[in-house]
Amino acid sequence: MSPRPRETSDQEILAATARAMQRYSPTQLTLAHVAKEAGVVPATLIQRFGTKRGLLLALYSTVPASVPEQFASGRAKYRSPLKALVELYVSSSGFAATPESMANGLAYLQNDLTDPEFRAITLAQFKACRAETRKLLDEAVAAGELVKCNTAELARLILQVNGGSMLDWAVFREGSLAAWLRRDLEALLEPYRRTRPKRNSLRAKNCS
Repeated sequence: MSPRPRETSDQEILAATARAMQRYSPTQLTLAHVAKEAGVVPATLIQRFGTKRGLLLALYSTVPASVPEQFASGRAKYRSPLKALVELYVSSSGFAATPESMANGLAYLQNDLTDPEFRAITLAQFKACRAETRKLLDEAVAAGELVKCNTAELARLILQVNGGSMLDWAVFREGSLAAWLRRDLEALLEPYRRTRPKRNSLRAKNCS
């Protein structure tokens, strides 16, 4: 008797949903699109999630809890808190790597801001992201990478620059989103970095 084929997990279906959302706007997206992306039949999605709204809510509900996990992964990958911070934001912009996917993302955001259930989840996600960003900034201060500053305020500004930079790139369309976003984040952080005296300056001072 041949073994029973492995059933596609909910996690795999939700990942497929996220990929389909990059190609289709909220009005274009159908369960058939997601089913094709996930390699299942639409009836499977209906059985597990009921409707397209139910599927999207299921996907959104996983996001707030995933934020601390993503930041923990960044800490493990990079020794520098500031490096981890910048790379985390750059990598998380991958969902909008093209102007078309950015436009679709903005269309979903419109729904997030007007539908109470989606807005509640989006708010939780933003709060989690701001809190985790502040933690990394505090770690950067403790590590001597940043001067002492209001890390809560700086975290708020980082989120604003992140969103504004992505929209700005979608309009100008110069280079890659990753490079555009990294440049803007580095420009914001530059005044807060702890500067070190140049070696030549130290040598001159010691010889005087």
